[in-house]
Amino acid sequence: MWVINAEHLRNVPGRKTDVADSVWIAQLIEHGLVSPSFVPPRPIRLLRDLTRHGRRLTEERTIQRLEKVLQDAGVKLTSVASTILGKTGRGILAALLAGQEDPVVLAELAKGRLRPKIPALREALTHRFRLEHHGLLVAQHLAHVDFLETAIAETYQQVDVLLRPVTEVVDLIMTIPGVGRRVSEVLIAEVGLDMSVFPTAGHLASWAGICPGNNSSGGNAGPGPPATARCGCGPR
Repeated sequence: MWVINAEHLRNVPGRKTDVADSVWIAQLIEHGLVSPSFVPPRPIRLLRDLTRHGRRLTEERTIQRLEKVLQDAGVKLTSVASTILGKTGRGILAALLAGQEDPVVLAELAKGRLRPKIPALREALTHRFRLEHHGLLVAQHLAHVDFLETAIAETYQQVDVLLRPVTEVVDLIMTIPGVGRRVSEVLIAEVGLDMSVFPTAGHLASWAGICPGNNSSGGNAGPGPPATARCGCGPR
């Protein structure tokens, strides 16, 4: 089975049917006008599934909805603390869910660097938090965040298992300035380990989706085709 870049299979307009498409593709292959795209080996494809899934989970783990509920309840915690989900924030939210309403008591739950900010916390925690409404929403948001954190941890544990045989390569990539563990994992997942499949550095850049377009006619520049269509390597 071949995976072929759709950009190379443009059919003539009219009489668009599956049968006509099949005949057209067969003729192109018969005359050697198309070639199969590069498909990474199975271990790299499995790794890519995990790293992309981990990224989606991380993007989903946001606290904007939780903060909106707290703002609606008059809890201005983020005006004092840098994050809602720190030790202080978690303690205050747990107390609110347990029915504690006194802002003085809530402010005393501050830990570490927030201790000197207790007066500001008292003001920020003067609220109209209704347990039957806001409490339900906050509890569900916290449960969702906890679920995502567990899923993210499990996903990257499996990533570590897949990358265990190439630990030295991961460490080598991390020597690039600005590249940490997660970026190193994504680089391997997206471009693989065998660079011989890319004829030039330009082909590698196109495969990675960072190849700029250059589409002009009559001296006027226009929008170029997708980056993956500019390289003989085919679709990602």
